Amino acid sequence: MQKLILIKYGELTTKKGNRNTFIKLLVRNVNSILKGIDYHIQYDRVRMYIESENIETIISRLQKVFGIHSIVECFKVNTNMEEIKESLVNALKNVDFKTFKVETKRADKNFPTSSMECSRIFGGVVLKNFDCKVDVHHPDLIIKVEIRKEGTFLYIREIDGIGGYPVGIQGKGLLMLSGGIDSPVAGYLSLKRGVDLECLYFESPPHTSLEAKNKVLKLASIINAYSGNIKVHVVPFTNLQEAIYKNVPESYVITIMRRMMYRIASGVVKKRHLKVIINGESIGQVASQTLDSMCVINSVTNLPVIRPVACMDKLEIIDISNKIGTYETSILPFEDCCTIFLPKHPVINPELEKCIYYESLFDYESLVEECINTIETHTLEEQEEDLL
Repeated sequence: MQKLILIKYGELTTKKGNRNTFIKLLVRNVNSILKGIDYHIQYDRVRMYIESENIETIISRLQKVFGIHSIVECFKVNTNMEEIKESLVNALKNVDFKTFKVETKRADKNFPTSSMECSRIFGGVVLKNFDCKVDVHHPDLIIKVEIRKEGTFLYIREIDGIGGYPVGIQGKGLLMLSGGIDSPVAGYLSLKRGVDLECLYFESPPHTSLEAKNKVLKLASIINAYSGNIKVHVVPFTNLQEAIYKNVPESYVITIMRRMMYRIASGVVKKRHLKVIINGESIGQVASQTLDSMCVINSVTNLPVIRPVACMDKLEIIDISNKIGTYETSILPFEDCCTIFLPKHPVINPELEKCIYYESLFDYESLVEECINTIETHTLEEQEEDLL
């Protein structure tokens, strides 16, 4: 009886001609996250199998790999009725249960006994060897038996994966990452759909602090656990931001500032050969996220802009933030450049013609170029525990 981890692909199985491409990328991502552990991996179009002495460590890491539907701790035995029955008894020796049911899947149709008959036989073995009874509706324990050509797999422990597509299958996008709650969640949801990330953070010293920057790097390191090797590009935004406040009416400051951020993000996407801009905008949440504001701000770029949390309410976003571990860092009281000079009455229905006029009052193009050319890049190869 051989103990191993079985990985079920889930959504990847809906891919037909491209399935092998998805699976090979998933294998690469699994190998990356298991770096430093002794293991052996095999895979086919239906399942992945991992052998190791470090089962618990591997299961813990696999729970952060997108593209996995479920993770199963199982026993592989030869497809022989007597050996299956003996292995079933051994597998249940240290398991505490009073009620159970058996589910058999006979993927190998050459095996002579039907799935239903197998479940009846295996159930009889359990009843004979343990003090328990059958409950098909609400059992303490579900015993699953998969009879396949390469062997028979017995398992009672199946852990949900996080699903989605393998990170990188859709290429790379640029996440506009702030220190708030929304943008890290947007990054996580983008990773789930197979979009690998680089991040863009705008700092404005001395108006923003080193703690604010480290807060963002910490957030990036948390979502990096679902990806690996995320780069964070830190934009020195002070000169451009001060020029905006000097030349633009207070009510339009946030609108113009966001337009500049989009211009910089577009420049970085093109320079880094990325595909899309991603951000944490949620419709109507703040003045710059009304539909009118979004239209005016978005008009400075012809690149696709993905807003994964656009139609979520704040509580939904907070729930995900708590689940992925970013919430407690996001609420730390270090202000970023979007909040330090927030006007009392920002315009919620800005006019494009006014934006164009206000921008003509100063040489924003050279300032934007300066921002792009003086970016400081951080590569997060692993979580940075010392931040904050």
